[in-house]
Amino acid sequence: MLEAATRDQFFHGRVVLHQPREGYRFSIDAVILSHLAAPADGDRVLDLGTGCGVIPILMAFRQATINVVAVELQPALAAFARRNVTENQMDDRIRIMEKDMVDLSLADVGGPVDWVVSNPPYRKLASGRLCADSQRAVARHELRIDLSTLLHTGRRLLRKMGHLSIIYPAVRTVDLLSAMRDEGIEPKQLTMIHANSASPAQLVAVTGVHGGRPGMTVLPSLKVYDASGHYTPPIEAMFTG
Repeated sequence: MLEAATRDQFFHGRVVLHQPREGYRFSIDAVILSHLAAPADGDRVLDLGTGCGVIPILMAFRQATINVVAVELQPALAAFARRNVTENQMDDRIRIMEKDMVDLSLADVGGPVDWVVSNPPYRKLASGRLCADSQRAVARHELRIDLSTLLHTGRRLLRKMGHLSIIYPAVRTVDLLSAMRDEGIEPKQLTMIHANSASPAQLVAVTGVHGGRPGMTVLPSLKVYDASGHYTPPIEAMFTG
């Protein structure tokens, strides 16, 4: 039985997402990543740590020909993801798998995928207070998976020259780029994300290529809020299309 939920709308109500009223809830990170990852028509996508399914559902809404396997360890969140996929009539294109991503095999995902996306836990266990809510703790802290293990999982399920997109705290940019290169995923595009024009970057989104050559493009930064505290036009478009 699903726990108490809220109902969020995207694209003027054409996409509806239910998520726990308490516990782990998706943030702007997931919305931004779903927009910046750009698989081609017909690509096969793997979402590692899907939560309530927000990233694959938004991606599949924009690109009707992609197919997604979305993996979630926590049963309650996987149940929300399945509900959201069904209510948005995407069962034929998105498959929710309740499993520890470390145990994923190529057979589980139908062979090497074209694109991996992840909005992973990013807080080291020694940094900051652990969330009291266990669902939030697993989703936000490196309790069950750390960055290097996540990247290794993504790389072994990704085809050669396939893409991996990840969003991470800006303060850990060096950790992220170094770990990607160590795993054989060459960083190719980077976007810094700021709360507003006066704030330092809070997030970084990076797309890398499995086996790609060195050379990275730094794209224009994203500002989430304008001077009035409203979403900027690029961010608003991620919700409205």
